Amino acid sequence: MQIDRELGKRERLRLIGSLVTRKRIGTQLELRDALAAAGCRVTQATISRDIRELGLEKGKDSLGRPRYVAPHRARRVDPREALAGVLGQFARHATAAENLVVLAAELGTAPAIARALDRLEHRLVVGTVAGDDTVLVITKTAADARSLARELSPLIG
Repeated sequence: MQIDRELGKRERLRLIGSLVTRKRIGTQLELRDALAAAGCRVTQATISRDIRELGLEKGKDSLGRPRYVAPHRARRVDPREALAGVLGQFARHATAAENLVVLAAELGTAPAIARALDRLEHRLVVGTVAGDDTVLVITKTAADARSLARELSPLIG
C-alpha cells in the first residue's frame, strides 16, 4: 500500500518523466491516476503545468493510441544533418523562381522541412513559408535563389 506524500516539484517532474517513459499514458486523468498509484496526489492544474514545463508531446503508441512522450533532447542534432535528413526523406525537388526557392515535398512534411531550414540559419535564407506539401524559401535575390536551389538539390531524395 502506497502512502500519499508531498513531493517537491523537481522530484514530481522526474516521476512524471519516468511514468510517461515506462507506461502508455495518454490523458491527464491517466497521469493523475499513475501519480496517485505512486503515492503522489496532485491537482489537474498542477499536472497541466508540469506537462507544459516538461515539454511533453502527444504522440501515438504502436497501436495508434494516444500517449504522452518526452521531447527528444538527449542528442543535439547538427542542423545540417537534420536538413539533409528531412530533404532526403520528404523533398521531391527544388526550383528557383525569382528570389524564391520552391521546395515540393510529401504531403504534410513541408513544416518539418521549413523548420529544419530555419534552424540552419543559412546565410542565403531570409525566411520560409510552409504549406502542406510546399515550402517557399525566401532569399534576397534571384541569384541567391538559384544558388540555394543548386545547393539543396543534391540533398533531395
